[in-house]
Amino acid sequence: LSDTGIDHQALLKQFEHLNHQNPDTFEPKDLDMLIKAATSDLENYDKTRHEEFKKYEMMKEHERREYLKTLDEEKRKREESKFEEMKKKHGDHPKVHHPGSKDQLKEVWEEADGLDPNEFDPKTFFKLHDVNNDGFLDEQELEALFTKELEKVYDPKNEEDDMVEMEEERLRMREHVMNEVDVNKDRLVTLEEFLRATEKKEFLEPDSWETLDQQQLFTEDELKEFENHISQQEDELRKKAEELQKQKEELQRQHDQLQAQKQELQQVVKQMEQKKLQQGSPPAGPGGELKIQPPGEHKPGDAPKHPGGGDQPLPPGHVQEPAVRTDQVHP
Repeated sequence: LSDTGIDHQALLKQFEHLNHQNPDTFEPKDLDMLIKAATSDLENYDKTRHEEFKKYEMMKEHERREYLKTLDEEKRKREESKFEEMKKKHGDHPKVHHPGSKDQLKEVWEEADGLDPNEFDPKTFFKLHDVNNDGFLDEQELEALFTKELEKVYDPKNEEDDMVEMEEERLRMREHVMNEVDVNKDRLVTLEEFLRATEKKEFLEPDSWETLDQQQLFTEDELKEFENHISQQEDELRKKAEELQKQKEELQRQHDQLQAQKQELQQVVKQMEQKKLQQGSPPAGPGGELKIQPPGEHKPGDAPKHPGGGDQPLPPGHVQEPAVRTDQVHP
């Protein structure tokens, strides 16, 4: 940690894909490091997607069971029967070809590309589906190949088909093909890697593919742990809600108290004004000064001056003589 407060070691870890020994030029080594860093980030992203999907499925089951607890015995049996019927209906679909197998690719060749299945050619197939013509099948181009298979299992118009599950199925298919075909693990399939995969036994005679409805996505222990975590979160939220409610009530109490004090002050001012009017005093101005000058009173500086020329007022009963004009000449 330097004097500037920057942790340079932590900063460099954010740029591990750069060759710090050669900061001036971009070399093949830099490209390899960049690819590895990007690949690692994408793998972590896929892992996070799987974890979020698992939580989604456990939440669905948790809510279903909680709902059943609110029903009487007869309604609960009907709901359970409906649930089993929906599972059976979802599982009743055409056979799903093994992703990346010859049968699966030939189906795309025939139905999506509109070509003769008897003339299937892997090299031509690769070029047809390398949409951006960069010489690779990337993850998006691979996932597009599984649309026909997914449509056999999932239909957005069917209540029993969950589109979140469809996207998880698509992700698993892509990961499976990548594991089988992507030799250098750069998450890109070259023409050479693709052609090599079509020569394998697995390409011609693949194992059957198990869809999500045929797999156990979580155990009872995992579900119980998940529910305990939810319960803890709900308790924390409940406590926060209670604290907020108490704060709200206290603020309301203070507001009511201030309103009462305000009304009392307004009443006192009103009473004082009424008393002034009853006593014949004019109402006071904003600064407390009288708005009307009472009779017989003069403002400061208005009092008649003393005959001696001073500022003293004339004594009672004194009549001021007219001033003698000095500019007149007597005979």
